[in-house]
Amino acid sequence: MALNYIWIGLFVIGFLVGVIRLLVYGDTEALPAMMDSTFEMSNLAFEMTLGLTGTLTLWMGILKIGEDSGLVTKLSRALSPVLSKLFPDVPKDHPALGSIFMNISANMLGLDNAATPCGLKAMKELQEINPTKDTASNSMIMFLVLNTSGLTIIPVSIMAYRAKFGAADPTDVFIPLLLTTLCSTFVGLVVVSLYQRINLFRRAFLVLFLCIAALVGTLFGILSGMDNTQIQAFCRLLTSCLIIGAILLFILSGCYKRLNVYDSFISGAKDGFSVAVSLIPYCVAILAAIGVFKASGALYLIQDAMSGLVEACGLNSDFVGALPVALMKPLNGSGARGMMIEAMNSYGPDSFVGHLAGVLQGCTDTTFYILAIYFGSVGIRKYRYSVTCGLLADLTGIIAAIFISYYFWG
Repeated sequence: MALNYIWIGLFVIGFLVGVIRLLVYGDTEALPAMMDSTFEMSNLAFEMTLGLTGTLTLWMGILKIGEDSGLVTKLSRALSPVLSKLFPDVPKDHPALGSIFMNISANMLGLDNAATPCGLKAMKELQEINPTKDTASNSMIMFLVLNTSGLTIIPVSIMAYRAKFGAADPTDVFIPLLLTTLCSTFVGLVVVSLYQRINLFRRAFLVLFLCIAALVGTLFGILSGMDNTQIQAFCRLLTSCLIIGAILLFILSGCYKRLNVYDSFISGAKDGFSVAVSLIPYCVAILAAIGVFKASGALYLIQDAMSGLVEACGLNSDFVGALPVALMKPLNGSGARGMMIEAMNSYGPDSFVGHLAGVLQGCTDTTFYILAIYFGSVGIRKYRYSVTCGLLADLTGIIAAIFISYYFWG
């Protein structure tokens, strides 16, 4: 229901701003620009979805091998002390737990192409045990909020964009971004746990938190002795090894169980194509609304108003230049990426705004886009408290990004 109001609001506000620009300022290009943006974004949504088909087909085929070989079950058993408590409604050894693990792992390493197919597969498996098919279950909400909080350890894409724009140190957002995404994920996890009355002070959770801290510390230790070029090369190599290693592991697990690996892959790949096609209406809907809102100038009006408000309070308003990234990120990842690139291009990658834009881009994920895609792919219409929890995680990440960026570069 919340997404319904957001979707309508984007169209209505965008249209009203466009009409005001026409009647008050005589801007005859406002409404045509909105019309053009509607069709352009609709076409972009279709192209994006088709572009995702190959990736979905590949990874769903690979995941099917892991499912048939029993590797997914083994993963879920290894993580059952934690996952069973975060997802108490999911039966032990259910394949959804393995898919959830794969999705969260891919997100932490910035492997977007690998994360989406795993996430869609996990949502489909959670829907199979959902007693009310049109309403999000507790497990679905927990899984979705963990996605939207955007926990990322290695922000490969953001560092690549900074390098492309000639940043003196493309990797200097690494530590600030890790701190902000940990804040957003922690708040998202706590809020959902409060709703679902999950006790986070259990031994399994404490051990997990200590392990994460140890891994992060080890990674910092490895990278601390490297220069910028070595850090980028290491991150690219690590990412490549993880992706190729995961594919090889699944294939070898099928061979070990003497499966017909090729047939198993084809069986799963067929699901990837059908899922991609089912996503087209949801992508078109959300991107068309965003196109109208952006083309009308409403987004920039909000930015100017916030800048004036911050300055009226006697505060530093430097962060407002990067605010479009934060405002767009919950709606659309591509739109936020475009805002980040625009900020780096306008202010420079090594400016405060350029740094903050990169941190904001990686501090959370695209909440409403993920809601539309993940829930839409399984026919969920009632989101319950998922929007509230997701937006609280987003808000935490945005606030943390601003304060941490001021600390490092302000």
